[in-house]
Amino acid sequence: MRILFFGDIVGKPGRLILRKRLPSLREEKGADLVIANGENASGGIGLSGDTMRELFGAGIDILTSGNHIWKHKEMYNLLNNEPRLIRPANYPQGAPGSGLVIHELKNGGKVAVMNLLGRTFMDNIDCPFKKVDELLASIPDDVRVRIIDIHAEATSEKKALSFYVDGKVSAVIGTHTHVQTADAMILQKGTGYLTDAGMCGVEESCLGMEPKVIIERFMTGLPQRFKVAKGTEHINGLFMDINDETGLCTDIELIRE
Repeated sequence: MRILFFGDIVGKPGRLILRKRLPSLREEKGADLVIANGENASGGIGLSGDTMRELFGAGIDILTSGNHIWKHKEMYNLLNNEPRLIRPANYPQGAPGSGLVIHELKNGGKVAVMNLLGRTFMDNIDCPFKKVDELLASIPDDVRVRIIDIHAEATSEKKALSFYVDGKVSAVIGTHTHVQTADAMILQKGTGYLTDAGMCGVEESCLGMEPKVIIERFMTGLPQRFKVAKGTEHINGLFMDINDETGLCTDIELIRE
């Protein structure tokens, strides 16, 4: 199975570059599945229903998310009714939606996509390590391809999780920090890994936002109204080749344009 995964989509620039580039990139890579983190796709923070539908229409198959998924209240109902949109699984019981989707491809193949949230410098929610054990136990044995989006701040937490599930999942991909890391690798037991996939948006910015506003926030310590940066759009993500029978990663390469 060939999979494209894109880092956090930030605002309109991120949506534009994916709409422009995704069709040809999917064909070029022969991708069976496209996953992207969409939690910042609407105005740079959060996801709306209209934006979600736009991204699915652009060719994304599964949208993962993170701590900003709760910004727009309309998403609570959509999380319960749109299986292609998932939120971090380790929010406490009672939160809308699910952190796992088993997606069936046109050729009949199946892939499990999981979403987890780190706790270091993030929300104090349930343990992602214990939660991933629960998720893996719930996935049928015949679903061998298993992808995790770990939306987390700390590199050490992302790395620790990857070693914890090495050999049990196809890949662990980090999101949230919006800066692509250069450590794409296949771990000893066959799990693909990347600390952060980066972002789709304007790279000459502060994580997709206008630098002036962010500088003001750092210098004054006062809240500021974030503005999505304008400029040249960039696309960041990765391509993975997964062995259908073993579920292990055989190739992983960065995408940065």
